[in-house]
Amino acid sequence: MKILGIESSCDETAAAVVENGTAILSSSVNSQIQEHQKFGGVVPEIASRRHTENIIPVVQDALDQVGLSLEEIDGIAVTTAPGLIGALLVGVNFAKGLSLATGKPLIPVHHIRGHIAANYLAHPELKPPYLCLVVSGGHSHLTEVLDYTKFHVIGRTRDDAAGEAFDKAARAMGFPYPGGVILDREAQKGNPAAYRLPRPKVDGSPYDFSFSGLKTAVVNLVHNAAQKGEALPVQDLAASFQHTVAEILTGHLLMAARDYHYQTVAIAGGVSANSGLRTMLSQRCEREGIRLYFPPLSLCGDNAAMIASQGYFEYQAGVRAGMDLNASPSMPIDECVWQ
Repeated sequence: MKILGIESSCDETAAAVVENGTAILSSSVNSQIQEHQKFGGVVPEIASRRHTENIIPVVQDALDQVGLSLEEIDGIAVTTAPGLIGALLVGVNFAKGLSLATGKPLIPVHHIRGHIAANYLAHPELKPPYLCLVVSGGHSHLTEVLDYTKFHVIGRTRDDAAGEAFDKAARAMGFPYPGGVILDREAQKGNPAAYRLPRPKVDGSPYDFSFSGLKTAVVNLVHNAAQKGEALPVQDLAASFQHTVAEILTGHLLMAARDYHYQTVAIAGGVSANSGLRTMLSQRCEREGIRLYFPPLSLCGDNAAMIASQGYFEYQAGVRAGMDLNASPSMPIDECVWQ
């Protein structure tokens, strides 16, 4: 079964064709990073306009790569939530138009479910149940993947997401957008023990995350050094910050794995590309005899292959949408309204 996936939740316009949820037949991504770079972050209005301009050629490219026509596609999956509402609406309305014109079933997909599904594309042997840590610019979730379309969130961020903290800390250190990627590169040249940074906890909720205090501590260090006219060892601060975030994420995931009796865990989302997190998790999981899965770097960020993959599993579970499908800027992963 061949699913066409469409993704437009933020600043990547993407389309892909995936077969049976695990095999990528084609993938096309148009990134807007360079355009948003001069603003230091994504400008929603600009992102929506560029999606409108790019979505037709991107979808056509995904079909051309594999030599398929729309008539040969079995279903159309589209990111419906969460994300920037204007950006989401471009993809949703385009997918609705394709579905109406071709009669192909329309399949709504939750963006974070898509990130989890990226692991199925790289590791077809991975099957639920398992525990997944989803870390991205807007989300930090500890989620039980009970089945391909059934999820139970046991921990989430109470303030900033891990990716958001990375980007804001990077900006304070003077790194250009996208800051998280640059911070990771610079951290590899620094001393992770140079700074002892706070590791916030949430009273009564051991699996929840809080990164706001950590981010603020870094911002204050940078500002205090600037006010005193002192040179700040930015690479050491980047390494210390990255090491602290990796320790928090790794500790929560492995604590939950022990408490909920999981021997298989996975990570997903943009921050799963972080080298410090991948290294620390790999070492700790190997030490504790836990199987760890993570997607290749090419599937960590936003892409349509992951949407097509999850779309296949949603389709198998009977999920369909009509022409009344609407986008939503926020929707819990375990409370999708179309189920």
